Amino acid sequence: MRTALPHDRSFLTLTDALAAFDCQSCGACCAYSADWPRFSTEEDAELDRIQEELVAADQSGMRCEGGRCAALRGDVGKGTACAIYEIRPHVCRACMPGGGDCLMARAAYGLPLELPISPLVGEMPGRAEGGAVPPASQSSFSRTPE
Repeated sequence: MRTALPHDRSFLTLTDALAAFDCQSCGACCAYSADWPRFSTEEDAELDRIQEELVAADQSGMRCEGGRCAALRGDVGKGTACAIYEIRPHVCRACMPGGGDCLMARAAYGLPLELPISPLVGEMPGRAEGGAVPPASQSSFSRTPE
């Protein structure tokens, strides 16, 4: 018996997506549309924690300059961070790296939509240690017969 290796899988794992579509080097979803960072299911107590200057005048969501959320810091496609990450709106929490919303925002900025890692090979260019795959000791891959 041998342990299945990452390149034995033909699907993308959440770990792969998180590494391939690193939010801190992207930020496209936070600068895509003024309608995007809206409030919908937040409790009043949650909204009260967000600084007033970051909330839209009509209080429907985050204040935006153009399509860019006022809480976004840095340069889209280079290096970004959310100034209110711990208390960000639910819609922001729902946007998953590599998901449909992520890819739509990345496309609008001309950022790569393809994974820099091949799930069939398990290697990322320039990374000798094998890409975005966790070390085998942290792996939960199933065992398969040889």
